[in-house]
Amino acid sequence: MDRRSLIKNAGIAGVLAAGVAPAVHAQAAIRWRMASSFPKSLDTIFGAADSFAKKVGEMSGGKFSITVHAAGELMPAFGVVDGVQSAAVEMCHTAPYYFFGKDETFALGCAIPFGLNSRQMTAWMYEGNGLKLMREFYAKYNIVNFPAGNTGAQMGGWYRKQIKSVADMKGLKMRIGGFGGKVLERMGSVPQNIPGGEIYQSLEKGTIDAVEWVGPYDDQKLGFNKVAPFYYYPGWWEGGPQLDFFINDKAYAGLSAENKAMIEVAASHAHVEMQAKYDAKNPNALKQLVGSGTKVLPFPNDVLNLAFKESMALYSDISAKNPNWKKVYDDYSAFRKDQNLWFRFTEARFDSFMQAQKL
Repeated sequence: MDRRSLIKNAGIAGVLAAGVAPAVHAQAAIRWRMASSFPKSLDTIFGAADSFAKKVGEMSGGKFSITVHAAGELMPAFGVVDGVQSAAVEMCHTAPYYFFGKDETFALGCAIPFGLNSRQMTAWMYEGNGLKLMREFYAKYNIVNFPAGNTGAQMGGWYRKQIKSVADMKGLKMRIGGFGGKVLERMGSVPQNIPGGEIYQSLEKGTIDAVEWVGPYDDQKLGFNKVAPFYYYPGWWEGGPQLDFFINDKAYAGLSAENKAMIEVAASHAHVEMQAKYDAKNPNALKQLVGSGTKVLPFPNDVLNLAFKESMALYSDISAKNPNWKKVYDDYSAFRKDQNLWFRFTEARFDSFMQAQKL
């Protein structure tokens, strides 16, 4: 009997009973590449990209595969935005503030000095206007972004010599990412933007006098304590730095609704997991660093006060000349004001009391 006649006359039940299945058009497998701005040795940051790719693979039953490539494998650490914009890769995982040289507005998607902490940043992104405003901006670069992790408030870095006052910041050559460098420059320091995998050598050789990275867990792995004994806090330039997944807009538009949902869910998972890892791993790492001779010190008040003053002046200057920045920063700063009012009565007081108990 002709197969087409059988299907037409018998209907689906009859076809199945006869053991003849109609042709099924299976969805084609999807294979993407993700370029990271980080080395594999940093399991907390690089690991967020791995976690994301794993979740997408699990949810899709292996039909949506994403391979993750460390900085330098497919492109340089700071070349990933160009890679996504040109569709050389479908996506990347990076710290948006690395690219403030293209437009200062990139920094608002990650962290700015005296900005939002990690919880406030997540609130601005998901419940405020953050995600909407940043996506409008990133569209200029053919990018769709998803929050992809946060380190929480960072440490203020490693220094060869003690910082006793603002005077010690003059001429200081420091590796620092994002807008922290712009503020330090206004304070008389000399900022250097160096990828994570190259920092130790620069500090060891004396090319730089100081370095900031993230916090105890990552900093210990990178060995900064071996060449710089003074560890300062807080990292006023990174109160809640957010990492992002940047996806090429055409690649994203080509996904089915189901696959887009997988991207969203896997990104949220990676976003939460990253800070959970840092919060769990940093305390023990800090104890080990102190045990090995690291001197943990707070920044002098005059350093913090000048840094705050110069940060606010910088934002005012940028708002006067960059409409992209002004549009996003006006919303960001209004949200920050309300958040700090709220946290002052809750988180700050509770935390300060609990920490004083030394439980």
